[in-house]
Amino acid sequence: MAFDALTQRFTEAFKHITKTDRLTEKNMDDLLKDVRLALLEADVNVQVVRVFLEQIKSKALGTKVLTSMNPQEALIKIIYDQLVELLGAQGTEIAYPQGKTVVIMMVGLQGTGKTTSAAKLANLALKKQGRKPVLIAADLVRPAAIDQLEILGKSIGIQVYAEKGSTNALNVVRNGMAFARMQNYDTVIIDTAGRLHIDEAMMGELSDIKHLVKPDEILLTVDAMTGQDILNVAKSFHEQLDVTGLVVTKFDGDARGGAVLSVRSVAQVPVKFVGTGEKIDDCDLFYPDRMANRLLGMGDLLTLVEKAEEKLDIEASARGMERMMSGQFTFDDMLEQFNQISKMGSLKNLMKMIPGANQLAGQINDEDTEASMKRSKAIILSMTKEERSNPSVLRASRKARIAKGSGTSVTDVNRLVSQFEKTKEQMRLFSRMANKSGMNFKR
Repeated sequence: MAFDALTQRFTEAFKHITKTDRLTEKNMDDLLKDVRLALLEADVNVQVVRVFLEQIKSKALGTKVLTSMNPQEALIKIIYDQLVELLGAQGTEIAYPQGKTVVIMMVGLQGTGKTTSAAKLANLALKKQGRKPVLIAADLVRPAAIDQLEILGKSIGIQVYAEKGSTNALNVVRNGMAFARMQNYDTVIIDTAGRLHIDEAMMGELSDIKHLVKPDEILLTVDAMTGQDILNVAKSFHEQLDVTGLVVTKFDGDARGGAVLSVRSVAQVPVKFVGTGEKIDDCDLFYPDRMANRLLGMGDLLTLVEKAEEKLDIEASARGMERMMSGQFTFDDMLEQFNQISKMGSLKNLMKMIPGANQLAGQINDEDTEASMKRSKAIILSMTKEERSNPSVLRASRKARIAKGSGTSVTDVNRLVSQFEKTKEQMRLFSRMANKSGMNFKR
């Protein structure tokens, strides 16, 4: 995930003042040197780093709250506030007023994930905002761009307006807007053409489309892996089109991410969305305050809760908990647990959202975890109904059959049975403790 290295460096830097009784200009300078190095290594713009540190030092030395707080807590609070300001203190969500058709124009260079991002935003509008979106395929330059958008639209049940064979993007958009009005779509997302570099032809076409539709939002798609070049691209697009926000793709990759921290200050364009994976659901609103928390290693419980509410079957989870607490835990219940965990996505990324668990996240290999989970699910699915509900019947011959049926080994089967028994025993102990304390897990 972008910023992982920066989060680690922040954590290390703060350790230098944990044993200090009070914050002085000297020890603060030492810490800010570490912060400066961390930001520069993360590819944050040099000028942005300079202003950022000056403002932190000014606030730290000019406030009286330091005398009543732990120095580490004081500096973290000041740096947190400054990070939020740097990333954009104001809310960046798209407004969807009732009764109004909202038009979103997607722009960007070729290869930044613009077409996929258009479909992801349509999916977000449909599922989270209750909107009725339509996609207009106005990228007539890139081969197969229309086909890609149609495939994505079909996968999420969203209409795509396209005119295959057309060479006039402006006409496609004009006709698409008429189609949207006729079909009562309240959200129109236009996928425009990109190039490998900024040129007059591309900007002229985009400008014509902008003047025709007068979009509520012009979102620039940028690739987090491109580093500082994001700033130049954002500035160029913003100067000519008045871009309202960025969609940063590949935010789940190994990009250092510093350009994302810099772009609002340098290009005056806020980040509005981040792509966190390849799946159509892997797109999140960008919340500056939540990102500041994660950067400082304090997790992001709000996003974690939202993901749980969105992805998990709450009723099934409650039933499973009730059964576990009553001692009725079976392999079917374990299988349901695996399925629920799979819905939540990357376990490594989930751990980063839990305060204090960032160090543990670094020890998790998602590929190994997923492979292990798939192996366990295959073993359970190879069991009979009797074996799942009553594991005591599992003798050597049955285990050999299960291993063969699941493509695993008897050792793998024994390992899962052992894991199952330990989980069941832990839940028995927890249940007894809960009963003594009067806790109630029934719905």
